[in-house]
Amino acid sequence: MIKKYYYQLICCLGLGLFMNSCQKDVYMFSSFHEPADEGLRYLYSYDGYNWNEIDGIYLAPTLGSQKIMRDPSIIRDKKGTYHLVWTIAWKGEKGIGYASSADLITWENQRIIPVMEHEPTTVNVWAPEWFYDEATGEYMIIWASTIPGRYPKGVEEENNNHRMYYTSTRDFKTFTPTQLFADPGFSIIDAVILRKQKDEYVLVLKDNTRPNRNLKVAFSDNAKGPFLNITAPFSAYLTEGPSVLKVKDEWLIYFDSYGSKKYEAVSTKDFKSFESINNKIHIPEGHKHGTIFHATTKDLNKVLKASKLKN
Repeated sequence: MIKKYYYQLICCLGLGLFMNSCQKDVYMFSSFHEPADEGLRYLYSYDGYNWNEIDGIYLAPTLGSQKIMRDPSIIRDKKGTYHLVWTIAWKGEKGIGYASSADLITWENQRIIPVMEHEPTTVNVWAPEWFYDEATGEYMIIWASTIPGRYPKGVEEENNNHRMYYTSTRDFKTFTPTQLFADPGFSIIDAVILRKQKDEYVLVLKDNTRPNRNLKVAFSDNAKGPFLNITAPFSAYLTEGPSVLKVKDEWLIYFDSYGSKKYEAVSTKDFKSFESINNKIHIPEGHKHGTIFHATTKDLNKVLKASKLKN
């Protein structure tokens, strides 16, 4: 009887460990390939350094006049649903693409969120990024747009003088009116918010002015800013598309070094000093920047299985 009890206990513990391992999160990287007319791709990683590409396209671009998908950003909500936003056009559109999925395979509720419809002279709506604000329970989307003549510029053309804007939602159906998110006094794109610790937020951004076109960081005590104390660049000329994740006690910042035609990464603990980790990472050729997000092992395995069936 005692042996039977211990056998049952061990089986239950083993099943519990198995279930926990199945639900353990893995890193996934939303991706696309140039010329951005094929659609959503994925990479995945178990350690945050070595990335594998998953074959296949998981959502073809059908929204907007140009029907492209650039800069796909994905976030998983508290109920386990994934939400995707992306750039639908280089110019001429005043919204971003949106879709949701329960499994990263079937995407539903596709529509354009008309975030800049109230600004008739808007040139573009680029690189939307999700951020969940734990302090307010809101899901924010930030993006870059140019409104000619609105802000001072340096050597930029009026049609290339970007500022960051944002909207937020709690239900992914209704969104707050668009507001200015960041005006650092220069053209800014490709910004990503992260929460370093309680009441300490970091904005990783691209200084898109012609002499710079590199990556910097700024700091705030609120997810909505203002973000101040902008640092010197931590990346070289012609770099963009930062994606950030935390591995143990270090933050890894991946970015597209389009000038040298390769993907790079740095690590930091304080966002003041940065160390190149290019010799520690592996990124598949052709990957273009999206967002690094958490997915369950179960969902990843579903995607891998679907990829095998497609191919």
